[in-house]
Amino acid sequence: MPDNRVSATLPQDDIAVIKAAIATIREKLPFLLALTPEESKSLTRMGDKSRAFVAKALEVATQHPKILPGVFDLQEMKDDLSLFEALYPLQMELSQLYSMIEDTTAVAGSEAFTAARMVYNYAKASQMEGELEPLMEDLGKRFRTSRRKASNA
Repeated sequence: MPDNRVSATLPQDDIAVIKAAIATIREKLPFLLALTPEESKSLTRMGDKSRAFVAKALEVATQHPKILPGVFDLQEMKDDLSLFEALYPLQMELSQLYSMIEDTTAVAGSEAFTAARMVYNYAKASQMEGELEPLMEDLGKRFRTSRRKASNA
């Protein structure tokens, strides 16, 4: 097969260990949230410049707590920043891992599909039409377009 970029297997035992590790991560982060797309869009994002701003604001608030109204929870601000600083490197590592899994899955799927098309074409070109006819009929369903779709378009 041409251009085989990934050649690996993932044993069931390893899959079980990986799933257990993911379960452990979820267990250690019970406070994680799942936002709706609307909720996510409405959030102010904290980048590098914002991190510096937040750190300076926290410093001002800590040194001059009298400027804050009584309802302002300075400890909560400290906790939020601390949680952000703890989660941010984990997010970076997991994002990279997710991206690599996504890319490898895409390549493996592409290679498997390319190989399947080759099998289909080899079978079509073979001299075993009668013997392969039911199988070819089934495989060929993937490439057929619906007449209904074509006539409605």
